[in-house]
Amino acid sequence: MYSGAIVLVVVVLGLIGALYALQRLLADASTPLTSLPYQSGWEPREHALSRYHARWYLATLVFLAFDVEMLFMYPWAVVVGALGVTAVVEMFVFLGALFVAVAWAWREGALRWV
Repeated sequence: MYSGAIVLVVVVLGLIGALYALQRLLADASTPLTSLPYQSGWEPREHALSRYHARWYLATLVFLAFDVEMLFMYPWAVVVGALGVTAVVEMFVFLGALFVAVAWAWREGALRWV
């Protein structure tokens, strides 16, 4: 009844095992890495999973607000001529909501870099 599915699972597990064995066979373990592959090739000064200061979360929210703005403005720019004044009014309402978010971030200190 389930013989096709069982054969498929066995074949997939066999292929996965063969690929792991091939990797172990071909890997060059005699020369370990001398530096970690992050920070654009510079020698790392801290661990890759170190904690960030809380002020970066607010800066990230501001970036996302502007990113979403651009996400909606590109298609809007394509159809604004066909839709007329209502499209312009809707975009100003959207930009007003975005301005409220940026004003909140400014009040919270997300735009201070020190």
